[in-house]
Amino acid sequence: MNISVVTRNIGIALLFNAMFMFISVIVSVVYNFDSAFSPLLLSGVITFTTGLFPLIFVRKHEEIHIKEGFTIIVLSWILSCLFGMLPYVLWGGEFTLINAWFESVSGYTTTGGTILQDIEALPKSLIFWRSSTHFIGGIGVVVFMLLILPMVSTFKMRLSKLEMSSLSKENYKLRTKEAIRVISTVFVGLTALSFGAYMLAGMGPFDAINHAFSVAATGGFSTRNASIGAFDSFWIEFVSVIFMIVGGMHFGLIYATFAKRSTKLFTSPVTKVYLGTIAVASVVVAVDLFTSRVDGGFWATLWNSIFNTVSYISTTGFATVDCSVWPPLSVLILMFLSVQCACSGSTSGGLKTDRIIIFWKSFRVQLQKQMHPSAVIPVRVGSSIVESQLVSAVQLYVVVYFLFLFVGAAALCAMGVDYMDAFSASVSNLGNVGPGFGSVGSLENFSQIPILGKFVLSAQMLFGRLEIYSLLIMFSIWKWR
Repeated sequence: MNISVVTRNIGIALLFNAMFMFISVIVSVVYNFDSAFSPLLLSGVITFTTGLFPLIFVRKHEEIHIKEGFTIIVLSWILSCLFGMLPYVLWGGEFTLINAWFESVSGYTTTGGTILQDIEALPKSLIFWRSSTHFIGGIGVVVFMLLILPMVSTFKMRLSKLEMSSLSKENYKLRTKEAIRVISTVFVGLTALSFGAYMLAGMGPFDAINHAFSVAATGGFSTRNASIGAFDSFWIEFVSVIFMIVGGMHFGLIYATFAKRSTKLFTSPVTKVYLGTIAVASVVVAVDLFTSRVDGGFWATLWNSIFNTVSYISTTGFATVDCSVWPPLSVLILMFLSVQCACSGSTSGGLKTDRIIIFWKSFRVQLQKQMHPSAVIPVRVGSSIVESQLVSAVQLYVVVYFLFLFVGAAALCAMGVDYMDAFSASVSNLGNVGPGFGSVGSLENFSQIPILGKFVLSAQMLFGRLEIYSLLIMFSIWKWR
């Protein structure tokens, strides 16, 4: 293990965090030096100094091996979360040590769950920092780092292979440098477009930039206690739905659509299943709500169904109503969407639509082989044949994912959390969705979860964001030769 390589590159990731802390300080100045000015300034200085130290005193190396790559990625996320909690801890209020850690992890992993009971009581600059963690986490700490590393292309390739999921890598089919440019271009573009759209829909500049950070990262942090529902505006909700849907699509295909006039975004079988799932789930939930007379009026019921279906499947977590009071069928469908989620190559969490498709296709192939044992039947997604190695990896990941989901729920139940709250919290945090159901529903928060339970849910957020394997590998990495 080359410690100097690890420390230098983690230092660069911390410098990006410090940059957004200093931007938050400027926001504090704009709002007449609000109460978060000193906490943010001190946090920025500490983070900047820590990040700068290895760049000054540690010799630069251009060689990196797979062990260092895994270590850089995992520690970049964990240390970003640790330093990101400093403004919360120094400000105080509802932010105990564990609450600050939970809020920081939730922001960086773009989960969007919160422990805050009164978001609007926070100073503007701290709210901005809170939303900034979505922006940093959405584009990826490591992708930020790769944009400026003056190192050889093999180094960038190795790091990007660890940062992007295997499904995402297969779809990009680009060299690493171009892939990074695609990610950053699409992500920043979505943020800018959503900011402009929110302004046109009637939001003020401060609310617009914060919600733009959230919707582009499919995160869910809002400036209001009642989330998007607080604005009581159809057009603001409409803008949110559009960008939540787009934010859950593959960034490479989005880029190809606009930059190269490609139609792959619309012909992709993954996109079709993703949009089809939204359409079918919205209709079924709307019918269930209408027959149960939960929300008055046909159009209001249909719109609430569409908005919250998109919110859960995209893992954004914005809310307009309390879905916890919906009928069991609707709750079950939303919970399934929280497991499936959107597409790989996006900021979405969960199993992802790609894996669901491959898993289902492989299941059908196994049924066919039971009837025709000697037949050679490949797994196909559209016109492409999926390699058997990838099929096996998907099947294993699905099993491991549900194992982590069960263990998380069981741990919460052992701490005295109600089984419904425990299961939905485990689903939402492992999938980086944010809201669950019951006492952790879309208009509630996680403040009542026990201290150890918040730590368990924070771990689930990190496992979900790093797609489980990266963190697991860290436990055995020191035994590698």
